[in-house]
Amino acid sequence: MHIARSQWPSKDGKKVYESIWLRESYRQDGKVKTRNIANLKHCKPEEIAAIELGLKYKDDLSVLVSMKELEIKEGPSLGALWAVHRSALALGLGKALGPDFQGKLALWQVLARVMNQGSRLSSARLARELPVVEVLGLSRGFDENDLYENLTWLAGRQEAIENRMFAQRWSGEPPELFLYDVTSSYLEGEHNELADWGYNRDKKRGKKQIVIGLLCDQEGDPVSTEVFEGNTSDLATFESQVKKAAERFGCRRVTFVGDRGMIKSGQIDDLNKAGFYYITAITKPQIRSLIKKGVFQLGLFDENLCEIEHEGVRYVLRKNPVRAAELSKNRATKLSAVQELAAKENEYLKAHPRADTHRAYMAVWEKADRLAVSDLLTIKVKDRRILVEVDEEYLREKSELDGCYALKTDLPKEAADKKTIHDRYKDLAQVERAFRTMKTSLLEVRPVYVRLAAHTKAHVLVVMLAYLIVRELERAWSDLDLTVEEGLDHLKRLSAVEVGKKGGASALRVPKPGPLSSKLLSALKIKMPSVLPKSQAHVVTRKSIAKRK
Repeated sequence: MHIARSQWPSKDGKKVYESIWLRESYRQDGKVKTRNIANLKHCKPEEIAAIELGLKYKDDLSVLVSMKELEIKEGPSLGALWAVHRSALALGLGKALGPDFQGKLALWQVLARVMNQGSRLSSARLARELPVVEVLGLSRGFDENDLYENLTWLAGRQEAIENRMFAQRWSGEPPELFLYDVTSSYLEGEHNELADWGYNRDKKRGKKQIVIGLLCDQEGDPVSTEVFEGNTSDLATFESQVKKAAERFGCRRVTFVGDRGMIKSGQIDDLNKAGFYYITAITKPQIRSLIKKGVFQLGLFDENLCEIEHEGVRYVLRKNPVRAAELSKNRATKLSAVQELAAKENEYLKAHPRADTHRAYMAVWEKADRLAVSDLLTIKVKDRRILVEVDEEYLREKSELDGCYALKTDLPKEAADKKTIHDRYKDLAQVERAFRTMKTSLLEVRPVYVRLAAHTKAHVLVVMLAYLIVRELERAWSDLDLTVEEGLDHLKRLSAVEVGKKGGASALRVPKPGPLSSKLLSALKIKMPSVLPKSQAHVVTRKSIAKRK
């Protein structure tokens, strides 16, 4: 006899069902078959563990009552892994990735990214220290090579995975608004297949990069990500996002929100063909052009929203007084810094008659150029003195639009008023926040420890799915006055205790969580198990850190 377990997710992916049977094997007509003897689903975990130990030592039950044979060892950390895993299942990640070995391995890559960012080798090393095999119910162990192969598996199924996640979240009416933005991520190596030179948002000169597009729903939760070659322009990434919304996600009446420079005439044509709308912003030169044409008046830019309709396009105008004050202060500080450097160079030239005036001039000019105020200044040399003059008229003209911005949309008035248009554009900040979390803070998309194009795309997909879990943890722990990192660090202290017969079978007993751990788990609506069966499968690593160094 033996105990058999199986798990499967609910249709919505928010629950995981489990069956536990006491089974007996028998032979019939030369074949081995099994039959169920008892359903143990409603038994306590302690009772099931006792039955397992009893079956293990059925030939000599005396060992179970001998305290001398009992051995208690320090067990692995369980709290953070359990919380992240159960949160992933609640989001439907288990169902989207699938219940087979590759699906569970992909789920581990997502969980590992939330808990400890790094390479596939570091994920395998982490799995050696945690009860990953037991929690995920893996049929066998794995190593870092399995994780690299799993990236290939993920890349080939990205579209299906994103479609399943979208269908689970939007089972009723699909969203009517999408937020889209693009970022870049520089690479340390030279051999990534998607690496190329391009506009580097990270300000890393001499570094090739990849371009990442992120499509989010109206709540700011990502629904799809796409990786492009490093020299791809923002505009070239947009058409595929429209096709996703129309063809893959089956959306019919959708508004795309994109930053200035993202949605231009070509992109508007793509949206019109799909029957979609747009909300974007126009640049300062475009605003000045419309003012000169008489479409806008400078006085319309105010703290209160103002709407203008021109040639079938609606414009929403506003001036942010706080931002205007910041820009004015920053510009004045920069101009003062250039003038101070000029005064310092003049003192040096006066004290050193043989000093090079051209060198002093270039130092001041380069400072102005570096601070982006060279267009406001006239810098010249006269009688071995550096003269810095501010173009007051141009400064006044440039300052007129400080804090001013204009939004542009083709949405009809009955679909959205000016405040709704303004608020939806401001929602782009959620995509920017997603990029910050995915790139530089908790999830750290870089360094990118892979070279193949398929592996790079799968790596970014893993980071995006991990961000969904982070969002879930943030929402649940918002009232506990701690960050996701702090919450996970605390839960890592909650460890299991390995209890069993010396040299024999053992089980992982889970102690009662402390006060803060209980609050963290309760906020996620998660309960820790009292017993976790010990698996015989093992995780190994083929490389060591010493050899890699």
